[in-house]
Amino acid sequence: MELGISSFGEVAPAHVAGRDQAAATRMQELLAMAKLADEVGLDVLALGEHHRPDFIISSPEVILGAAAAVTKRIRLSSAVTVLSSADPVRTFQNFATVDLISGGRAEILAGRGSFIESFPLFGYNLQDYDALFVEKLNLLLKVNSEEVINWQGKHRPSIAGKGVYPRPVQDKLPVWIGVGGTPASVVRAAQLGLPLTIAILGGAPAQYVSFTDLYRQTYGQAGHDAAQLQLAINCHFHVAETAKQAADEFFPPYSQLMNRIGRERGWSPMSRRQFDYLCGPEGPLLVGSPQDIIDKLLYQKRLFNNTRFLAQLVIEGISHQSVLRAIELFGQEVAPAVRAAIGVAVV
Repeated sequence: MELGISSFGEVAPAHVAGRDQAAATRMQELLAMAKLADEVGLDVLALGEHHRPDFIISSPEVILGAAAAVTKRIRLSSAVTVLSSADPVRTFQNFATVDLISGGRAEILAGRGSFIESFPLFGYNLQDYDALFVEKLNLLLKVNSEEVINWQGKHRPSIAGKGVYPRPVQDKLPVWIGVGGTPASVVRAAQLGLPLTIAILGGAPAQYVSFTDLYRQTYGQAGHDAAQLQLAINCHFHVAETAKQAADEFFPPYSQLMNRIGRERGWSPMSRRQFDYLCGPEGPLLVGSPQDIIDKLLYQKRLFNNTRFLAQLVIEGISHQSVLRAIELFGQEVAPAVRAAIGVAVV
């Protein structure tokens, strides 16, 4: 099972037109996180696209290109690329460029996005939310497979016999689909034979077993080789030397983040009691000591038989040194124990 980290690049909004020192600092911290994750043997770095003042990553592929220059082996992915409001040709070109810089380590994790800011920003109608994604995903897959494109759609100008360059080092860029638990999205990924990432950001992980079962069933019915199936689980994560330290460090920034989003969506404020319950053995938060994290990862492996896990970090409100220590513990203590328990050779 591959083990990696993901980040949205949380940052305190500066609300200035220039000289955003907090953003500049956070960008360097993201690169330091990438470098350390590579050094401690983690498998994947994934960065999520947003267009909000509280997240710094609007173009994951630009930062992944910078990360490629300071890493050697870790795979470099978005988490997610909001494909509905992006141009698939440009998306392919950007990630192909990352692939060339990194020597064949780039991936695209495509999704519709959990926020809607990119749609009006780039001139798209939210009424076309699903249709945009379907059409653009089909074009991305075509560009990924064919050098010269003939294509016609509804939401983007047609392409008649044009080549798309550069081409990546890999035969094809791995294209994953990221979902939050929508059955139709799970079925779409399975029918296309694409790897699936499920973000468990609320609710007990056991509640998502029906989605992974649906994915496997549909994948097989579509005629795809079960041996090629790839499934990732993404959960919020923080590890420290003790469970109390991890919870005390993570609760303030996590609750602030979730409450800020919750005010936009009508959620009730999060209490420490609720947070502690979510950190429990069967909860969605992987927050605790190294042994706590090991136990939860193995529990999820039994539930889902997933081939990848992405640890979603929250980096605003936690000291950079604590974030780096969490990555260090993940790579040096948690990952070897998990790999040994499931019989995966440690590289």
